[in-house]
Amino acid sequence: TDVIALVEEIRKGEPLITTSCKEHVVHLVRRLQEKLGEQEDHKFYLFKVLRAHILPLTNVAFNKSGSRFITGSYDRTCKVWDTASGEELHTLEGHRNVVYAIAFNNPYGDKIATGSFDKTCKLWSTETGKCYHTFRGHTAEIVCLSFNLQSTLVATGSMDTTAKLWDIEKGEEIVTLSGHSAEIIALSFNTTGDRIITGSFDHTVAVWEVVTGRMLHTLIGHRGEISSAQFNWDCSLIVTGSMDKTCMLWNAMTGAHIATLTGHSDEILDVCFDYAGQRIATASADGSGRVYNAETKKCIAKLEGHGGEISKICFNPKGNRILTASSDKTARLWDAATGHCLQILEGHTDEIFSCAFNYKGNTIITGSKDNTCRIWH
Repeated sequence: TDVIALVEEIRKGEPLITTSCKEHVVHLVRRLQEKLGEQEDHKFYLFKVLRAHILPLTNVAFNKSGSRFITGSYDRTCKVWDTASGEELHTLEGHRNVVYAIAFNNPYGDKIATGSFDKTCKLWSTETGKCYHTFRGHTAEIVCLSFNLQSTLVATGSMDTTAKLWDIEKGEEIVTLSGHSAEIIALSFNTTGDRIITGSFDHTVAVWEVVTGRMLHTLIGHRGEISSAQFNWDCSLIVTGSMDKTCMLWNAMTGAHIATLTGHSDEILDVCFDYAGQRIATASADGSGRVYNAETKKCIAKLEGHGGEISKICFNPKGNRILTASSDKTARLWDAATGHCLQILEGHTDEIFSCAFNYKGNTIITGSKDNTCRIWH
């Protein structure tokens, strides 16, 4: 693409880009071109095995830069780790039951939220490990949580059929999202932070207005429990995965059903968009993954080779690689365009249920039922 012409075109429709910052935008677009043009044959090697907890892990998550990551566990704690050294920085103690859902407030990364089977959510300082707030109000286990991108709110989803939004600064509940008739097991803010979706065992996904807590749409169509739900980056689409073996695509503004992505022979356990929102990846209990084009709704690649169910799937930030975690004790790296398996990450002695890339895409963490976490460079 002719960068100057592109930037001129962007300027026409975007009054914020004045003459004074045009050069900077040109520079950024050129950098993006370079990045996209880089040939990548990065092989990952095991860097460290962390005997993270005395009981099984529940989840792992990176901060944006990948300099820190966190692990949640059945041992009732969340631990903060330094990625470069593999050192444990803090143990976040205080929950009275399993720490199940964990997250950094990316892109900032200065706060951590933990959701527990003790029905509370706690907010912590990444730097000091001290607890800022304990959010109380749910009447059953918290199983999912998420910060909005603006880092002003944290949302929690619970087995009590409700989700709650909490004010990070004040430490207070803002609103309760009531309307589902069964457990909420997935939730996701859109990037602008004005909408949130909740996925439930009642087979539906609800779209809520954040400010008022009003339910705007109910996405009805799945014939099984929802396993996963996500917005694409520009907030125009929602993708949902279900135990009914299908994945569905919805218009985020109207709630209209756009397409049903079929092909899996067993439950879909995870779905995700790439950052650009051009591709959708699905992970299934049938042991395979699939990649679909969000525009054409066609399956463009099949990820075949795992010897057990795939519980987690994610794109690297660049969108050209996919990472999968399986009950066959391995994680695999795939070419997103062709579906070729590029690498098998072996060594865990029990199923892997969690995996993540850092933002640069050059570090991976895998979390396993073998109580360890592995860092791969």
